[in-house]
Amino acid sequence: MAFVVFYALAMFGVFVALITPPVMTLALRVAEVAPNNKESVLSLVLGLGALISILTNPVAGLLSDRTTSRMGMRKPWILVGLAVGVLGLYLICIGGVALVVVGWCVTQLGFNFVVPTILAILPDQIPERWHGRVSGVLNVCLQVGVVAGVFVAQAVTPNMTAMFMVPAAMAVVLVLLFTAMLKDRTRDPVDVKPMDLKGFFQSMWVSPKTAPDFWWAFVSRFLFFMGLATLMSYQVFYLLDKLHLAPSAIPETMLKSTLVTTATTILGSLGGGWLSDSTGRRKIFVVVSAVVYAGGLAIIGAAPTMNLFLWGIAVCGLGQGVYLAVDLALVAEVLPDKTDGAAKDMGLFSLANNLPQTIAPAVAPLFLTIAAVNGAANYTSLFVVAALFAAGGALALAPLKGVK
Repeated sequence: MAFVVFYALAMFGVFVALITPPVMTLALRVAEVAPNNKESVLSLVLGLGALISILTNPVAGLLSDRTTSRMGMRKPWILVGLAVGVLGLYLICIGGVALVVVGWCVTQLGFNFVVPTILAILPDQIPERWHGRVSGVLNVCLQVGVVAGVFVAQAVTPNMTAMFMVPAAMAVVLVLLFTAMLKDRTRDPVDVKPMDLKGFFQSMWVSPKTAPDFWWAFVSRFLFFMGLATLMSYQVFYLLDKLHLAPSAIPETMLKSTLVTTATTILGSLGGGWLSDSTGRRKIFVVVSAVVYAGGLAIIGAAPTMNLFLWGIAVCGLGQGVYLAVDLALVAEVLPDKTDGAAKDMGLFSLANNLPQTIAPAVAPLFLTIAAVNGAANYTSLFVVAALFAAGGALALAPLKGVK
């Protein structure tokens, strides 16, 4: 139990540092350094950062799986990634547009060494019968981490450096505590076969013929995250441009929104994870929760008032909580190589989370212009399309056979 607590705290710290910027502070920083073209600059920053994460995750996982250090397979990369990620957050605070772009790319590079490596500890050390519960707890850490990050950012406003670096300091403390007590897996060097460049690229591919369930789960997560990434990337601009809030009101409003999301996500994560473990079923929970999330996005797209927007956020939070908790447990059970390739496969699967962070901001302007009036962005069409993506995430699991 103590191990799970420290594991959860470490994930909480990582999420505080990594998720708070795209949820709120990065958009505010971009609006500060590029007020006249904030939308395009934010899309560039998020898109390049997501590209870095796409390239980093599977490589980080592969390196972790092949590490023979006396410290273990996971610890070295968790610590190195943490240091690099914190450096990137600092760079965002000290320069103009160029350094914001570079800083976010460095942040993504560092923390995307941490995430797949630390997630591999789930199949490494947690019994399968507990996967749903522990996955639910980890997802709660994500949501509580966002709340904590937004709360901290609001508390230290308008000190932009503190808005980035206080969450970073929380990550450092909590991750160091976890790594200090982690009894990491170790590998004997004789068990690690030499790998050339050809072998490296071959290891980065998992055949759909040999692991079809892995790929159906991948497609489902990708489509779900297309909806989720749209909400995360454009929530601040939605509040500014459709509900006409003042920039000074954004931190307080985002805190309210995040509190609503957190409350419903915690309910969905803990309840969904527990029910999934108790019933021994994963698939039905993931399918229904994706449909619920799609409904929440549709409500947001039609919302003319703050109250209705918050109702949509609440529905999204409930669906997101169940989906991410149970889907992580499902993924841990369909990994192609649970013994020697868990971190690499988790890294590959994380592309389903990260690719939408590049694609959603890139395609969103197309949907914002549909039926636009007098040049005003059409957020209704954007969120309806996002809802269709999320619903597609439910349909993609229909062919999955290896997990109930």
